[in-house]
Formats: sequence, C-alpha cells, structure tokens
Amino acid sequence: MTTMRYRPFGRLGWQVGEIGYGMWGMAGWTGSDDAESLSSLQLAVDLGCNFFDTAWAYGNGHSEQLLGRLVRENPSRRLYMATKVPPKNRVWPSRRGFKLDDVFPADYIREYAERSLENLGVRCIDLLQFHVWEDAWAGDTRWQHAMADLRREGLIGAVGVSINRWGPGNAVHTLRTGLVDAVQVIYNIFDQAPEDELFPLCRELDIGVIARVPFDEGSLTGTLTKTTRWPEGDWRNGYFVPENLSASVDHADALKPLVRPGESMTDLALRFILSNDDVDVVIPGMRKPAHVRANVATSDAGPLDAGMLGALRPHRWDRSPTSWSQ
Repeated sequence: MTTMRYRPFGRLGWQVGEIGYGMWGMAGWTGSDDAESLSSLQLAVDLGCNFFDTAWAYGNGHSEQLLGRLVRENPSRRLYMATKVPPKNRVWPSRRGFKLDDVFPADYIREYAERSLENLGVRCIDLLQFHVWEDAWAGDTRWQHAMADLRREGLIGAVGVSINRWGPGNAVHTLRTGLVDAVQVIYNIFDQAPEDELFPLCRELDIGVIARVPFDEGSLTGTLTKTTRWPEGDWRNGYFVPENLSASVDHADALKPLVRPGESMTDLALRFILSNDDVDVVIPGMRKPAHVRANVATSDAGPLDAGMLGALRPHRWDRSPTSWSQ
C-alpha cells in the first residue's frame, strides 16, 4: 500500500503530506470536469494528501468552491487550505515598477480574503498568499497591516507569497520582514535556481516552502512534441509559443535517457524535488485519479540516490522572464 510521507511546514507546526494538490487545472485548463475533479480530490485525501493549493483566480472562485466541498465532506480530517489574492490589475506576473496601490491595496486584500472565505465556506483560511509579488513592496506597511488585521481577527492563519516565474530572488527582502510564513516558488529539474539564495534563507528563517510547477507546465512529463497544440482558450497556447515549446521539448528529450526501466519522467521529476529537504510540499496538478495514484506513489518511493541527483544537476536551465512567461 502506498504510504505518504509528512514534513513539518516551516514554523507553523503543521505536518503536511509532501505531495500536495495543485488545483489550477480544475478551473483554468480545458478538459476539466467537476465530477472527475471531486473524485480525484477525495482519492488524494484517502491516500494521505492534506495540503491543497487553490486561488480565487482559478475559475473566479470555482476551484475554491470545489475545495470547500471537499473539506465539508471530510469533517474528521485536518485538511490545510491555501489560496491566493489575485492582483487587482489582473496582470500575471507582476512587473518591476508596478505600484502596490494598483496590485494589492489594503481594502482590496480584505475584500478578496472575504470572497475566498465565502467560496471555501470556512471561518479561517489556513494560508492566504499574494498571487504575484514584487520585492520592492517589502517595506510597505499597508499590506503588512492588512494581513496582520486578518490574522488578528482569526480570518487567516498564515501569510504567504507566490513568487513570479523565474524570479526566485524577488522576495528575499519581503521574507526578511519576518511577516511571511510561507513562500511558493517554481522548482523542478530545470528550475534549480531557488537553491542558490531562496532556500537557504527559508531554512534560516524557518519559512515553509511550496514547490510548484514540478513538471514545467508539462514538458517534464516527456509527452510534449514540437507540434503539440491545445484547444482554443487554453492558457498553454500562450505559454508554449513556438520559441518556448521547441526549447522545452529539446531539454526534456535530453533527460529521457536517464529514466530507468519501470519508472517515468514524472517519477523522476517529483522525486528530484522531494530529494531536497528544503521543500516542505510539492503541488502537482492532478485532475484524474490516475494522476493522484501515480504522484502519491513517488512519496512512497523516497528520494533519488546521489548518482541520479548528480546526473540531473547539469540539466539546470536558467531562464529570464519574457512577455510569454506569465
């Protein structure tokens, strides 16, 4: 039987399953089906998942509503709910030079905290995160007071920051304020840069680390080709522009010879992340029961050996934000 391993989540005292559940695909990708989503969510709970990451922006609250239903249907289980305040200007990612007033004014933070509480159907959100961030806002007391007020009133349990793609250093000053309990960052075989500065700081400050995008939006599943296309309206069409799709497939193809018999690219991708003790939870998207079973099984398999980790290190792929990186 598959066994989920648990890790302490920063300084919060939570014990979370190291395989969490990313819920964007249940409301922001084509092909989502609520019945299948709910079935997958329940299976994840039954297999030991207890950390669920959603956002108001995932279907304008729809993903939050699915999570709220799951929590109500499992009253005897402690399920941790993490959600996010969307940027007011609706720009993902944020850009250098954006003003806090245009992205997260204080009254707006409270408004969306209350919207998420309503969608989730709970009195307290375990972890409320900023969906984008600029480190230039670190010392602005307005967001600090807004979050402190929500915490003091018992509406949120902890504060988090979701770091923009390919900018893992764009929150270090914010974390040093001591007001942030958790950070969510892209970390995978290609995106190893958080190891340079971010992870050591989180270790020093005992900040919870959520690793997102473990499969590099799909390229690390090994299933994409240079002719892959998605239905109209799917956000991946705007991310995997020809320039990115071609390079992503080339990098993924270079990894395939390292996959051992009986294993898969997804096994390799998740176990690479779980081999790092600085990561508290990884949140793959799981829309189907088969995805849940396969991903949870990687926790049971344990970390990769030193030889494999050494072989994966050269596959680091440092990239810079672009107009399509979202």
